[in-house]
Amino acid sequence: MKDNVFVFDHPLVKHKIAILRDKNTGMKQFRELIEEITTIMTYESMRDVELTPVEVETPLERTVQYKVREESIAIVPILRAGLGMVNGVHKVFPTACVGHIGMYRDERTLEPREYYCKLPEGIAGKTVFLVDPMLATGGSATDAISALKSRGCKNIKLMSIIGAPEGVERVAAAHPDVKIYVSTLDRQLNENGYILPGLGDAGDRLFGTK
Repeated sequence: MKDNVFVFDHPLVKHKIAILRDKNTGMKQFRELIEEITTIMTYESMRDVELTPVEVETPLERTVQYKVREESIAIVPILRAGLGMVNGVHKVFPTACVGHIGMYRDERTLEPREYYCKLPEGIAGKTVFLVDPMLATGGSATDAISALKSRGCKNIKLMSIIGAPEGVERVAAAHPDVKIYVSTLDRQLNENGYILPGLGDAGDRLFGTK
């Protein structure tokens, strides 16, 4: 793996992913698990965010402390499955603004196509958390990062719950300046571009569609 790739190795994450993979896990629990895993990932991925000194008055005295600037964080889910991770980040940093990038995969070529992009004002100066539960071929993530960069974004972090080696390698090579966080690295992609063992279609399982 490249130096910009971080794979989580935490017992609690492994426990939750085991339940997430189970085909008998219902929509409500699946959605809750996506949020919970995202929250755990967010703690670690925010380790290097910039802090600003602020003066705080405690009940005993005034002191200088450090805070993340309220307007410095943005969450950008790749539609539609990325929506399931937004609340997980918001549990850690509730004032983060949210943009959206819409991608769909051409079933013939397996390549992504952008159909929607709406981003917060001033996003070029923010730390952007690009979120998508599945990092499969890496096409959508690679193109979404390029779309963010074309709009001036310089500090981008990609968070995915399940990653395929092929997709992780593709994004890491295309964007070596972007830190990539995955909860677990699966075995491979199948001939249709789905991750094995994976968990099926994350969007369908999040929203109850087929």
